[in-house]
Amino acid sequence: MKPQFEKIEPEFGSSFRLVHHTEPDSCWVYWHYHPEYEIVYIPRGNGKRHIGHHVSTYRDGELVFLGPNLPHLNFSHGVIGDFEEIVVQLREDFLGRDFLEKPELTAIRRLFDRAHLGISFFGETKEKIGQQVASLVSLPPFERMMQLLSIFQQLAVSTEYHILNAGTHDLDLNGREQDRINRIYGFVESHYAQPIDMQQVASLANMTVPAFCRYFKKMTQMTFTDFVNEFRITQARKLLTGDRPIGDVCFESGFNNLSHFNKVFRQRTGQTPGAYRRALAL
Repeated sequence: MKPQFEKIEPEFGSSFRLVHHTEPDSCWVYWHYHPEYEIVYIPRGNGKRHIGHHVSTYRDGELVFLGPNLPHLNFSHGVIGDFEEIVVQLREDFLGRDFLEKPELTAIRRLFDRAHLGISFFGETKEKIGQQVASLVSLPPFERMMQLLSIFQQLAVSTEYHILNAGTHDLDLNGREQDRINRIYGFVESHYAQPIDMQQVASLANMTVPAFCRYFKKMTQMTFTDFVNEFRITQARKLLTGDRPIGDVCFESGFNNLSHFNKVFRQRTGQTPGAYRRALAL
């Protein structure tokens, strides 16, 4: 799987792009990057957060601000059921080349600097500013621009945030590292239903198995085994929306032991596969 560059064009009559998704995987890109800054607001739900080297999950919605060329996974990837996402994408010079140099915008300039490592907001900031991001969808152009500037200022002075790649100095994954990550992701996506040979995966990265294990943990903050299990559980959750027997779901999603499948599924979701299916039915 080749690195995916997302080409973004502002809407006609606007200096930035605003997108409102109401279906999972409504965007074609997977692990991707673009030169624009990006605000992503997800009003509710749980999903995976993979931004640069940072891998975790978001719960009860999400509000993030991402800098340019920061690789990230679709926030709807693996989401089951209802999904909503409002995305704002803009260039640093969307209001002119020296826009951020204005003295009144000092706090916003610092916010944009922090965004290069990815910022996730929580608490009252996520709730209050998230609603303002959502309201952009229905505003006319001038009011939308004024609201966006207000959003940036409020995010800039908020203390309710986490830097997602804190302590990381080598986040440029657009070259060799991004190609490696994509090869690994692509291999798992194509072979998750079969036993995966660690030696074969390590060879995709041109590494020995021990070196690959250290490399993968450094890049994603999780072991390769945990990554594969998480991918398989995501597939299992999709299969459980149908009427396949749980035993079939176990083997079709790549597990070769039902008790191990039940254990991993419960660790990842907090429920047994049967309870998860019953909850979906309700």
